[in-house]
Amino acid sequence: MDEAARSAGATDEDSDETLMLAYAAGRAAAFDQLYARHRDRLYRFLLRQLRDGALADDVFQDIWQRVVSARADWTPQASFSSWLYRIAHNRLADHWRALQYRPPAPENAEERTGRIVDPGTPDGALSDFEQRRGIQRALDALPPEQREVLVLRLEQELTLEEIGAITGVGRETVKSRLRYAMDKLRARLAPADAGAAAPAAPYPLPEGS
Repeated sequence: MDEAARSAGATDEDSDETLMLAYAAGRAAAFDQLYARHRDRLYRFLLRQLRDGALADDVFQDIWQRVVSARADWTPQASFSSWLYRIAHNRLADHWRALQYRPPAPENAEERTGRIVDPGTPDGALSDFEQRRGIQRALDALPPEQREVLVLRLEQELTLEEIGAITGVGRETVKSRLRYAMDKLRARLAPADAGAAAPAAPYPLPEGS
């Protein structure tokens, strides 16, 4: 951690909620830590939904600006990540409502998404790149509400209850959307030859589903 963060009283072990409270109290370095923790996952989430890098950039910046603007009134009634993704969900809803339609993926969306660095994944491995492209194509084919809960659960590692709070639906609805999404994802990723062994699912089923 850098000297500025230390001088602000923030530590690497502080929870997101502690950091947000510290930021609300005027410790700018606490925001830097929150941003560093969540920026990559949030951006991947937005790009999965919007499938347009420039648009994802704009929405990404707007979400963080809303975090900054709301800092004085923030209270830890829910986890910071749930609150952050609720802002993202609402911002995306505003976007789709303004457009009144969901645009098709741009021609190079798969290539651009495949280039996003995924921590823990060997960078530049061709087979892994192709696998990510296949998964992205399968995700793009899902209905928006199913894709959203799937990405929130499997990439953001949020609980079913947190996803329900973000999306405004009950736990059972979240479970149902996850199951439908997983079934469709498996079907899309299954080999064309019905007699061939199906590959392992790219994600395990969520616990408690």
